[in-house]
Amino acid sequence: MVFTSPGEVAFNIFSMPVYFYGLIMAFAVFTGCMTAYFLFKIFYSREQAGIIIDYSPFIIFSGIIGARLYYCLVNLDYYIQFPLQILNIRQGGLSVHGMLFIGVCAILYTAWRKNISFWKLFDVFCCGAAIGQSIGRWGNFFNSEAFGLPTTLPWKLYIPPSQRPDEFIQYEYFHPTFLYESILDFVIFILLIVILRKNSHTPGVTACAYLFLYSFVRIFIEAIRVDSALDVGSLHIAQIVSVFLMIVALIFYFLLNKKSPS
Repeated sequence: MVFTSPGEVAFNIFSMPVYFYGLIMAFAVFTGCMTAYFLFKIFYSREQAGIIIDYSPFIIFSGIIGARLYYCLVNLDYYIQFPLQILNIRQGGLSVHGMLFIGVCAILYTAWRKNISFWKLFDVFCCGAAIGQSIGRWGNFFNSEAFGLPTTLPWKLYIPPSQRPDEFIQYEYFHPTFLYESILDFVIFILLIVILRKNSHTPGVTACAYLFLYSFVRIFIEAIRVDSALDVGSLHIAQIVSVFLMIVALIFYFLLNKKSPS
């Protein structure tokens, strides 16, 4: 099976292009938020679940701002030359790590504002993030971005010449890393549901599992991607951040289990 993007534009409304990326991201965000809402309702509190709906727009907007700012920072040379492009997110350019950092701050504020457990909110939003990322990665497919090294595997991805890095211009087919991550994110989502079901008495364990598992997957994916931004030595910045998040996840996991009743 050869994957070939049909193009970035889904359709036009009065000569205004509507991009596949935007449509997919909107669906991913909606699915993630509704997942968080229903999981909170099932495992934590039916009465307080409405907080997820009420504060989701604030958390989503904060996450998008963080995702865009982080992406622009790690691609700073380009955005210094073209600063107005910072506002152009219709065709991509969002970072999961940026979404996580600012999204956590938004969840912290929500927990404080409504006097509700931060870890409970974080648990369900991490589950929502996993399924949302699984869907959202398909936006990269339509944009012909976030692909891997050249390959001849049957499930190869065709990349048009305009999207290929200069050093790989002679190659037509690449690893569909968007697909790898989409599948692995869905697997993580299923695992998180199982973990949440078994550990709802210890809020935060599910969130730690998400941070660890997603970071592990990201380290693997980044190792074969060719369009990663900002290298530090032989490592991509995303790999370094992922290692940091894995360590943070392990620390908080042990702290949470130490505090939980036996």
